[in-house]
Amino acid sequence: MTRPLIKMTLLASIIAFSSSVLAAESGMLAIITPSHDNPFFKAEAEGALAKAKELGYTTLVASHDDNVNKQNQLIKTAIARKAKAIILDNAGADATVGPVQKAKDAGSPTFLIDREINKTGIVVAQIVSNNYQGAQLGAEKFDKLLGGKGDYVELLGKESDTNAGVRSQGYHDVLDDYSEMKIVAQQSANWSQTEAFSRMETILQKHPNIVGVISGNNTMALKAAGKTAVIVVGFDGSDYTRDSMIINKGNIKATVLQPGWDQAQMAVSHSQADYYLKNGKAQKEGKQLMDCVLIDDSNAARLKNFNLAK
Repeated sequence: MTRPLIKMTLLASIIAFSSSVLAAESGMLAIITPSHDNPFFKAEAEGALAKAKELGYTTLVASHDDNVNKQNQLIKTAIARKAKAIILDNAGADATVGPVQKAKDAGSPTFLIDREINKTGIVVAQIVSNNYQGAQLGAEKFDKLLGGKGDYVELLGKESDTNAGVRSQGYHDVLDDYSEMKIVAQQSANWSQTEAFSRMETILQKHPNIVGVISGNNTMALKAAGKTAVIVVGFDGSDYTRDSMIINKGNIKATVLQPGWDQAQMAVSHSQADYYLKNGKAQKEGKQLMDCVLIDDSNAARLKNFNLAK
C-alpha cells in the first residue's frame, strides 16, 4: 500500500531536481528596483521575479532605495555573482551610466524598466511607460472633471527624475493650451506622501479657493486628496487609488496607469533578456515605449497590481 506514495514522492523529487537543474543552467538574473515599500516598485520586482522563475532562472532581488551608492554596490554584487543579466529601475539618469557600463564590460547586460538613463548604447533596452502620452490623458480628464475652469495646483515629482519632467510637460501641453484653468502653485514633493501633505498645507493657506490638484504620482495625490474637498488626478495606477475611487468615493477621481507589472515581465521575457541570452543578440533594443491607460470609475474595478484585466 505504500508503494504508490513512494513513487509519487520520488516523482516529486525528480521534478524538483529537474527544475533546480534548469534554473542552474539558465543562470541568475539580478532584479534591482527602488524601495518595495512603494507598491509600484514592488509590483515591478514581483513581475520580473515571476517571469524569471517561469523561464527557469534563479534570481537576486534587491532594492537600492533610490540611493546611488547602494545601487552601485548592488550592481557590483550582481557582477561578482556572474548575473546573466540585470533588470534595473535605476536610481539616477546620470549616476547610473557608469555602473551599467561596468556591468556591460563584465558580461552582465542591463535591461532598464520605468526610468531612463542619459546615455544610449550601454544598456540593451530601456522599457518605459509613455509618460508624455499618459500625462496628456490625465490632463484631459482633469480638465473635463473641472469643466475647464478654476485655479489648480500641480505637485511635481523629484526634479532629478526624467519622468517627473516629462509628466509635467504632458500636463501643461494640454492645460496651458486648451483649458481656461489657471495654475496658482507648482511645487515638488519628491514623490513623497509626507512632503505632499506639508506642501498642500502651505499652498492652501495662500490659495484656499483651489478647485483641483494634478499630481506626478499617486503617492503625492493621496495626501493632496486628504487635505481639502478638491478634485485630484494622479499618475501610476495603484490599487489604493482604485479603492479611493470605487470604494471610498474619495477626491481622487482618476489616475493614469503605467504598466509596471507588464514592463518588468517584458524585460525578462522571450523577446528581451531571455532572447538576448539565448541568441547572443537583441530581438528588440533601445528605447521602447509602452502606452499608459486612463483609469477612472468606468474601469477601476479591473485594476490590480498595476495591471488592467481584460
